[in-house]
Amino acid sequence: MPSSYSLPKLMEDEIEALIEAGYYSSKSDVVKDAIRELLEKNRNLRISAAVEMYKSGKISIGRAAEVADMSLPDFKEALRERGIKIILGTDKKMMKDADKIMKKMK
Repeated sequence: MPSSYSLPKLMEDEIEALIEAGYYSSKSDVVKDAIRELLEKNRNLRISAAVEMYKSGKISIGRAAEVADMSLPDFKEALRERGIKIILGTDKKMMKDADKIMKKMK
């Protein structure tokens, strides 16, 4: 899914300079590397991203634990600390299906 973001002129120039210098082959590569570095260096952001993806049903609890770079028991504890109910995959799918049906009924 393509995305578009606005950056200050200086950042745009820096990105172009990194590409011209041969460090990256595209703007997308620069952004991917920057996000990867950000999440590697800030554990709380990585965990928050994993929690949000899990809550929205985009990834399973097991995959979310991997994204958060945590063991499954530790990730479950992180969910509990945030007051997030742990839902099994089949239950999550049933809830999404029920939501779709309810929206159609409105």
